[in-house]
Amino acid sequence: MDLKKSLHISNAGMKAQAKRLRVLSENLANASSLPTKKGEEPYRRKMVTFKNELDRELGAPKVKVEKIVEDKSDFIKKLDPTHPAADADGYVLAPNVNPIIEMMDIQEAQRSYEANLSALENSRQMMRQTISIIGQ
Repeated sequence: MDLKKSLHISNAGMKAQAKRLRVLSENLANASSLPTKKGEEPYRRKMVTFKNELDRELGAPKVKVEKIVEDKSDFIKKLDPTHPAADADGYVLAPNVNPIIEMMDIQEAQRSYEANLSALENSRQMMRQTISIIGQ
């Protein structure tokens, strides 16, 4: 039964990190997108928050995406007086996305996903070995 729990826990971790990777990729893809008209806001960076949740059926804690929230930090101002969305001083608001931070977060999420995948593969292998021993 513990091996079954470990499979479910690892699967939950993989799902959570996959959703995080999707959000981080969206941030990275929109890092250079600018508004098209005056008064419009650019893309706002999103962040994933996790929570621990008890799976009552298994009696085991699992990670789950709690919510996806917008980063309320200030937009970046870029000087471009010729841009259609430029203000009176010639500045355009750019997304509050730092591609370097997003890439580091992507690497961290990828490593966490791979660690969960490895734990899942190890649990499966142990289950196969147990079944093999019992079947002899």
